Amino acid sequence: MKYLILIPDGMADEPIEALGGMTPMQKAHKPCMDALAKESFVGTVSNVPEGMVPESDTANLAILSYDPKVYSKGRSPLEAVSIGIDMKPDETAYRCNVVTLSDEGEDYDDKTILDHSADEITTAEADLLIKALEEKLGNEERTFHTGISYRHCLIWKNGDDRYPFMRPHDILGKKIGEYLPKKENGGEEFYRLMRESFEILNHHPVNEERRRRGLKPANSAWLWSPGKKPQLPLFSEKWGLRGAVISAVDLIKGIGICAGMHSIDVEGATGNVHTNYKGKADAAIKAFSEGYELVYVHVEGPDECGHRAETENKVTSIERIDGEILSPVLDYLRGTGEDFKIMILPDHPTPIRIRTHTILPVPFMIYASDATMNGVDTFDEFTAAAKQNYLDSGYRLMSLLTENGQA
Repeated sequence: MKYLILIPDGMADEPIEALGGMTPMQKAHKPCMDALAKESFVGTVSNVPEGMVPESDTANLAILSYDPKVYSKGRSPLEAVSIGIDMKPDETAYRCNVVTLSDEGEDYDDKTILDHSADEITTAEADLLIKALEEKLGNEERTFHTGISYRHCLIWKNGDDRYPFMRPHDILGKKIGEYLPKKENGGEEFYRLMRESFEILNHHPVNEERRRRGLKPANSAWLWSPGKKPQLPLFSEKWGLRGAVISAVDLIKGIGICAGMHSIDVEGATGNVHTNYKGKADAAIKAFSEGYELVYVHVEGPDECGHRAETENKVTSIERIDGEILSPVLDYLRGTGEDFKIMILPDHPTPIRIRTHTILPVPFMIYASDATMNGVDTFDEFTAAAKQNYLDSGYRLMSLLTENGQA
């Protein structure tokens, strides 16, 4: 038996007026997904436990069967592991976004956050900015490390791993003053570092060149999501399956690595709507052909489109996932003559309206090549909810997947 888990990150949404009152899932032409849904076990699942922040680390840990209440230590240490940082027990990792702050406002606190991704800055450009931060602000206790695009990492010895930072994608278009780390609750050093990062980055040659090209500058660091290195039980020992992870996002790679799965890099995989869809499909097919029994394909595009309020691009990303990833991998699996299962679900919703994640349940479907179930005509938020197959804990999905799709 082979297993494909396909995660269109943030795909679930709300009805949108510009789409005629449909959600992007409803609007998207996704013939492969919908055809499978007719014969699948379909329902909804809560991947993020009540009281926890609806972030991708929490949700994807759950999908891979790790109870977030036990294993979630923040996304940053998972990303640190992915980029090759050997974290020590006394070190804390922080996500270090390079973001775009407005020009207006004489004081740092008066500036507005315009973009949490600085127009999805290239990794090559961001690397020069992170190196500038390391040169000016790094020391024996803290070091800056380049990740991918706008997503980077700060490692701080004996750093506070519980500080309640604000997530930058939650405050787009707002003045940052009230959301910055505060002296009164121990955030003075974090505040100083972020403020100094603006002074270093705002007129850095990389940003002056980006302005010349009509692009947003990555003119400040934004710290958030601290955590210590997690210790995950090996996925292969839990499930007896040799697994591989395919993603452009360091967070997902880090989860896979910590779980003992093989992380596969795909050239041209960007984490946005313009990612290398075919490359991800080819990588999944190659992994199955090399003996991997479970392949976890994560696609960030719908989530980024949600954060950026790009309605049409979100629809397009879903369509391309269906046509350029799911369809060829399905053809390959059918051609092997071996039984297989496919599970498809977003990790969390990322509604266009609010441009951030929510904790609401998401639709899921489980297709089994050796069984026919009474599914739905189209796979979307409402048809899935109407089946009334609700799973309250996402970490139970693997049990559902490996037990013939029965609740």
